Amino acid sequence: MAIWLTLCGVTVLVAYLLGSFPTGYIAVKQLKGIDIREIGSGSTGATNVLRTLGKGPGAFVLMLDSLKGVLAIALVYLLFNFAANQNIIPPTVDVKLWQPWISTLVGLAAILGHSKSIFLGFTGGKSVATSLGILLAMNWQVGLATAGVFAVVVAISRIVSLSSIAGAIAVSIFMLLLHQPLPYILFGIAGGLYVIFRHRSNIERLIAGTEPKIGQNLATEPEQTA
Repeated sequence: MAIWLTLCGVTVLVAYLLGSFPTGYIAVKQLKGIDIREIGSGSTGATNVLRTLGKGPGAFVLMLDSLKGVLAIALVYLLFNFAANQNIIPPTVDVKLWQPWISTLVGLAAILGHSKSIFLGFTGGKSVATSLGILLAMNWQVGLATAGVFAVVVAISRIVSLSSIAGAIAVSIFMLLLHQPLPYILFGIAGGLYVIFRHRSNIERLIAGTEPKIGQNLATEPEQTA
């Protein structure tokens, strides 16, 4: 059991490191030679990259950040396949029960890594794209439904933060409607609340009516992302 628990712990740690990989920071640093944390919202996520470098780099970072979430969940499948082949899984471990729980822990670790990157002094993005990748890997129907909510709200409002918040709220609803395992439902609640918490400055600007729409630049000073 000790070896199995150690492998589970290492998988969660690797997921955090994977989530921590600062794609947005690297993209802006390489293409423009500046620290993205010092401009716009101060976030390293795709939205701030969009405002800084345009649609192409923004879409590229969005794709890579989502891929981090997909790969994090893929780690869980690699863990169970490796452990099964090496006969490491203890007889008392029910794989069907353990796998959703480990996936949830791994998903939360990747989200935390993206927003609190160890490579950027525990700063980062707001974990929206990485969360979407995790959802798609957990259950593609939930992921697509959540992305659909985001797309509809952004098409109407032209405000990315509002769309992200709407998607974060919708996740738990879709998890329940599609009868997902309890760990996934808890992931939807915890992950959704965390994403909303990361958008607290955006919520303040939404209330004040100063939140920029797509194509507009943020007129305020960079927010604290630590």
